[in-house]
Amino acid sequence: MRSFHRLVFIWILGFASGLPLALTGTTLQAWMTVDGIDLATIGFLSLVGLPYTFKFLWAPLMDRFEPPFFKRRKGWLLITQLLLALVLFGMSTLSPSLNIQAFGLMAVLIAFLSASQDIVIDAYRTDVLQPEERGLGSSLTVFGYRLAMILSSGIALMWADTNAGYGWSWPEIYRVMGIIMICVAGLTFLALPNIEEGRAIKPTSDAKKDLLGFFALTATAFAGYYFTSYFLDPVVKSIYASSLPEGAEMSSEAKKWLDLISLLIGLGVTLPAAWWVSKKIQFETLNRSLQNYFSMKGAIGFLGFIILYKLGDAFAGSLLTPFLLKGVGFTQAEIGVLNKVIGIWLTIFGAIAGGALMMRLGLYRSLMLFGGLQLISNFGFYIVSVLEKGSWGGFTLPVFDLLIVSLKEPTNVDHLLLFAVSLENITGGMGTAAFVAFLMALCHQKFTATQYALLSAFSAIGRVWVGPLSGVLAISIGWPTFFLFSAAMAAPGLYLLYRLRDSVKDLEAPQGVSSLDD
Repeated sequence: MRSFHRLVFIWILGFASGLPLALTGTTLQAWMTVDGIDLATIGFLSLVGLPYTFKFLWAPLMDRFEPPFFKRRKGWLLITQLLLALVLFGMSTLSPSLNIQAFGLMAVLIAFLSASQDIVIDAYRTDVLQPEERGLGSSLTVFGYRLAMILSSGIALMWADTNAGYGWSWPEIYRVMGIIMICVAGLTFLALPNIEEGRAIKPTSDAKKDLLGFFALTATAFAGYYFTSYFLDPVVKSIYASSLPEGAEMSSEAKKWLDLISLLIGLGVTLPAAWWVSKKIQFETLNRSLQNYFSMKGAIGFLGFIILYKLGDAFAGSLLTPFLLKGVGFTQAEIGVLNKVIGIWLTIFGAIAGGALMMRLGLYRSLMLFGGLQLISNFGFYIVSVLEKGSWGGFTLPVFDLLIVSLKEPTNVDHLLLFAVSLENITGGMGTAAFVAFLMALCHQKFTATQYALLSAFSAIGRVWVGPLSGVLAISIGWPTFFLFSAAMAAPGLYLLYRLRDSVKDLEAPQGVSSLDD
């Protein structure tokens, strides 16, 4: 009975983790697209997901400190979930067309709180599950996560459709998501299983140095932002402007490319500075965890693989909603039904099939096979961009009302889009199952929270950083070439996996974990 209770809550927490992600991703894109925001701006606003990339910086604090009056992990879960609900309500009072800056800042805050919740959920899952429960627990996490993303993206798009759905406004939908987060927080408060004594190893680092180190890193990050925005960006644009003929004005497309160049240079300066500061201030929990990870054979190569493995999918999915809405002309209801609602069953099927195959293939062969299938799936949307809507025919989905999902009018289901979505979701589910198992295999029990945050942050780099490039790239080369490019970007990850094959195979053996010991 205890095991059942734990596993049910692992599913609930997986749901809680997945719900906010689309609200700063595809759903946010749909809101901005409908509100008339231009494509390049939508691409650059994908940077609101930056907290997912840098969450390992404050993960040590959430590991080191606990809010009073609650058992380990429970306090942070309640705080992040309630704040997420509050900010979602706040965002529902804004309009992107009237105040895009405030709207973007609110989205960044949602991403920060969501990333913080993920830190605690990952640590809690590792602490509370028995070793024999981790396989099933991982599957339930993926299932809950994907289900929440379906709700906050696909079903939300159906709710917003005026012809086939409820015709709700986007502020109304964000308020509903806030209510759901309040319900999740209530379940956490009332029924979250406690972690058994002795299973969670608390850090013993100096609390003052950890706090000082965190604030020093925060100050370094802000300094890097101001350096990039108010010094580097004007200098880069000034240099480019000096190369133009006299009297010529800089195009908006050139400005976007220069913004991206400034951003990358700024990161190249800020990240080494942050690393130096953490060493100088002695941010012990962070430094010890990183030192432990990098002592492992193949550590740097593994980080490269984590970034590259999902890069092709990241490019293909970065602007998928604007592509389907404006590039091809599908309705919000069609996208919601096909890309997400039907997609949930395909993803579940892919995850189950992937898990079953992993038992026979092992970690390395599963990663290689599923990664190859993910590459092929990008050609589905290439075909959509070339043949366009209706080229394969379709069928009509009848009216239905399933409480949270309804169609007031029959909706066309395009066969070509169904093919592309099916291919993407099945292969994505298989790849995710193998990838989560890979991340778990890399973590040392002594530093699970910070190391998992580090590794999952690296896995988010592709999803976050391709956005600014994707918006400009899609405008420059067109949608068909863009999706061919996305398929090509999946190849480097598979090549690196092949080069790391011996190290990955070592992780499958029980003694592979011991190589991480101090």
